This record gives sequence, structure tokens and C-alpha cells, in this order.
Amino acid sequence: MAKKISVKARAAARKQRDKWKNKIWYTIRAPRTPWDFKKIGETLGESDERIIGRVYEMTQQEFNGDFTKMHVILRFRVHECVGQDALTTFIGHHHQTDHIRRQIRRYRGKVDDVVDVVSTDGYLIRLKPLIITQKRVQTSIKQAMRAKARDMIIAFASKATYSKIQTQILDGTLEEEIRKAVKPIYPVKSVAIRKSQLLQAGVVADKGKTLDEIHAEEARSDAELKAKKAAALAAAMEDEEEEESTPSIIDAAEAMEPASDKAPAAEEAPAEEAPAEEAPAEEAPAEEAAPSADYDSMKVAELKELLKAAGKPVSGKKADLIARLNE
Repeated sequence: MAKKISVKARAAARKQRDKWKNKIWYTIRAPRTPWDFKKIGETLGESDERIIGRVYEMTQQEFNGDFTKMHVILRFRVHECVGQDALTTFIGHHHQTDHIRRQIRRYRGKVDDVVDVVSTDGYLIRLKPLIITQKRVQTSIKQAMRAKARDMIIAFASKATYSKIQTQILDGTLEEEIRKAVKPIYPVKSVAIRKSQLLQAGVVADKGKTLDEIHAEEARSDAELKAKKAAALAAAMEDEEEEESTPSIIDAAEAMEPASDKAPAAEEAPAEEAPAEEAPAEEAPAEEAAPSADYDSMKVAELKELLKAAGKPVSGKKADLIARLNE
């Protein structure tokens, strides 16, 4: 009986491990407008039902490369899966708590608020602005600044779509407009939309590139990148071959030393021995003409060794080395 139970347990454990084989990688993409299905991450899942509803968070620095916004956290929720692409909706952002605490000092004033706005395409969004004044201010001044900022945010949202509100929040345009509105009331240290939250979705816009067009552009960019890498690799290999063919300073110095040492010896040779040297000199062309074909099949390093042994310079390309050996 104990043996049957252990077999069942092993079968159950084997089935559990096999679940990982069914999981596939899904590409998480930003909304169509205004981000054109930008690729923002990847996630594992067994089926589309397990992926839909997941919330993916990332910093704005990772999203668009803005290092000044590394404290801003963006939130996306998956609402649809098309093949292995998980399409998302931007559901809000928030600033990290420690960054907000660093903005607030003992002798500064803090003006915050919660404003619910509706965009032209029917999205209900909750915005939480934060205004930091240069010094402490009275409650009446805070109320005036809060009311001015609220009116400006509501007026802005009533004329903008949800995609425009997203871009205006992330690039700091909305914050700059709030600063200009409340600055005449009291000097401002900083203004931020510290948090945004999507409360209710509206009409989904169909403008922008389709997913098939995005896939085609990504395939084209990948092919161009591979071609550039191949060209760079070929250029690097050509440079290495040229470096091998050109001699180093040490090799040139070594080649010049035996040549300079042997030059005086040739000059001091007696005149009587000249006839003995004439016979090999006449036979030299015939002997060198035969192995000239072998020089072409030899490598540059082997030709350099022959030149070193003969006391000749080893600089130049392969054709120069062969010509020097045939002299």
C-alpha cells in the first residue's frame, strides 16, 4: 500500500513540474495612443486568462529614458492579449514616498488637493497635485492657491483627451501650467502631480499604428541592426588582418640590426674572393625563380622568418616580402 502511495505522489509531482512547460512569454505593450504599442516588458503565463488583469509597474526612467523622473512609478494593466502580445491600459502613476518627503521641509508650506476630472473621451481620472511654497503661508493663502490650481486642472481636462492628459502629466507640462497659475499668489518652490488614478475608462481611440505595422517596423529595425553589426564585425576583422601584415617597431628594429652588422662585412671582403662569389650570383636567379611560386602559398609569418634569416627588412605587405626574397 505504501508503494502505491509513493508512485501516486511521484506522478503528482511530475505533473506539477510539467506546468512550466505550458507557460509562454508574453510581450507587454503600452497603449496604442499615445505610445504606439511600445514594448515595455515581458511576463510568463499559461494562458491569456491568466495574463489579463495583471498590473505592470515601471519607472519613468525605464519607460522613456528621462533620468530626472526616476522617482515616478508608472502603472499599466493588461486588458487584452493578441497572440503573444499583452495590450495594456495606463491606469495611473505615483511619486515615491521618500522623494515627496525630501521636498517638504520645516519652514516650507505644503498645499495638496484631490481633483476628479473627466476627459473629452469620457475617462474619469483622479489627480492629486502637490504645491510646495518657499516659506510657511497662512491658511487663507493655501485655500486661494488650492482653488486656483483646481480650476486650472478642471479647465485643462475638459478640453483634452485621456492620451493628452497622460503626456502632459509625464512631460511636466501640466505641472508648469499650475506653477504659472499660482505663482502670482505666493512664490512657489515646486509643483508636482504626485499621483494619478484611472477611475473609469471611456471611449477607446482607434487612431495610431496597428499592431501589424508595429511588428513590421520592429522586424525591419532588427534586420538593420543585424546588418550594422555584421558590417562592424567585418571591418574589425579587416583591421586585424592589416595589423598582422604591418610589422611592429620591435620587429623593424630587429630586422635593421643584422642588416647594419652585415653591411661593413660585405665592404671589407677582399677583391680576390669576387670570382668565387660570381658563380653563385649567376645561379641565384635560376634557383630563386623555381621557389617563387612557393612564396605565394606561404603565410606572411613564414615569409618574415625567411627575411630575418636572410638579414633583410620584414616591413610591407605580402607582395613586398616576396619581391624582397626574389631579389
